[in-house]
Amino acid sequence: MTLSRVLVANRGEIALRIIRACHEEGLEAVAVYSDADRLSPHVRAANDAVPIGPPAASESYLSIPKLIEAAKRTGCQAIHPGYGFLSERAVFAEAVATAGLVFVGPPAAAIRAMGDKTEARRRMQAAGVPVVPGLTRSVSDAADTRREAERIGLPVLMKAVAGGGGKGMRVIRSLEDVSAALQAARSEAEKAFGDGSVYLERLVERPRHVEVQILADTRGRVVSLGERECSIQRRHQKLIEESPSVAVSPALRRRMGDAATAAASAVGYVGAGTIEFLLTPDGEFHFLEMNTRIQVEHPVTEMVTGVDLVREQLRIADGQPMRVAGGHLQPRGHAIECRITAEDPFNDFLPATGVVRYLRVPGGPNVRWDGGVEAGNEVTLYYDPLIAKLIVWGESREAAINRMRRSLRELVIVGLPTSQAFHLRVLDDTEFRRGEIDIEYLQRAGGRLLAEPIARPLMRPIAVVAALLAEERRTAGAVRAPLSTPSGRWSPWQTEARREGLRDW
Repeated sequence: MTLSRVLVANRGEIALRIIRACHEEGLEAVAVYSDADRLSPHVRAANDAVPIGPPAASESYLSIPKLIEAAKRTGCQAIHPGYGFLSERAVFAEAVATAGLVFVGPPAAAIRAMGDKTEARRRMQAAGVPVVPGLTRSVSDAADTRREAERIGLPVLMKAVAGGGGKGMRVIRSLEDVSAALQAARSEAEKAFGDGSVYLERLVERPRHVEVQILADTRGRVVSLGERECSIQRRHQKLIEESPSVAVSPALRRRMGDAATAAASAVGYVGAGTIEFLLTPDGEFHFLEMNTRIQVEHPVTEMVTGVDLVREQLRIADGQPMRVAGGHLQPRGHAIECRITAEDPFNDFLPATGVVRYLRVPGGPNVRWDGGVEAGNEVTLYYDPLIAKLIVWGESREAAINRMRRSLRELVIVGLPTSQAFHLRVLDDTEFRRGEIDIEYLQRAGGRLLAEPIARPLMRPIAVVAALLAEERRTAGAVRAPLSTPSGRWSPWQTEARREGLRDW
């Protein structure tokens, strides 16, 4: 079968990313959108766009019947799920196949095998992939949990069988904590995944979170494209990613790549996927889980390998061989990604909403902006707070850090708080610059990184003021009242505006 039209079953930056890849592969792309996203960039970028319902994801982006009907109505042969939403739901992959369409992703059986964490652990052990010591079944009750915790050795980590992201996860350091932890973890897992089952594994103290990107085609080839360092996390959500990891030597990279390709082969994987590992301070690594989809942080791998992962996904789904040679690719230079989110870092990363009044995107050599919003778009609480991803490449890690710092300072987003200032603080932090990071980095460094709000790093504040003033005149035909700071003083924007003669601001 030769694909010609693909439905993109997602929104925001990943939908736009997939649409662009489709066009570069000579394919037409069909977007879907909720009522809240009717003015989003991905809707205009597609060859066709289909409304699929109200803003609530349960009534739009998570509605399998609506997505399949949209694909059939617009003459699509395939559906690309992106990440999040239905991307790792085996039932969606099965429904797509049953409808006679191609799922741009792995077979439903592979999704199901890796989605059940205890089943995945069993398969990885059988394939010779290192796993953290622990159970390959769920615990039955508090007494069972205590027995197994003693056998494994405290401290242990209680985890949800049906999903990740920190949901249903609890650390147990004392047997007295078992009952409360079990009740809380089961309740959280049930709400998040519809399955309250949990299991135990040994707690690995202060590991790095290092993941390996793989590609597998229908011809039986599986390749490793190197690792990504994803240790900077907040509540198990990644904030900054790098490739390669400073902790991974060429020999270790090959060992982890071999384990990752073995893991993918063990479940008959096809397409792009990521094997996540915990890397201990002494260089040992253990299988954590597999993400059976494209990752948010895939661009850093693309920057150091030159491989367009989404285009390869499309080719593989069309039955074509991948264009990647060799079993292991070695990274060239260094890439860093900062997730620009609509959150207030200085208020416990509280999600923010509002209209993006002005947006200035950084540029220059080897700077990439994967964005999902533009000026005039509204950011709501209906979806993930990710606005965009800023990715840079440098010939060394130091060069990449300096380029990212410069790019973040060029970036201007007006209308709502973002994570931009937080990223700048991390990039200036001594521990980060030395590469001394692990999954507890933010817990240790939070005091100095999040101590107090800092000014938004604008490249030219006057340009923002002028743009907002022009917009206000254009849309309302009236002069905007001066903005004031919480202290009642003039803001830096207003001070410079007055200096430049824009007193009607």
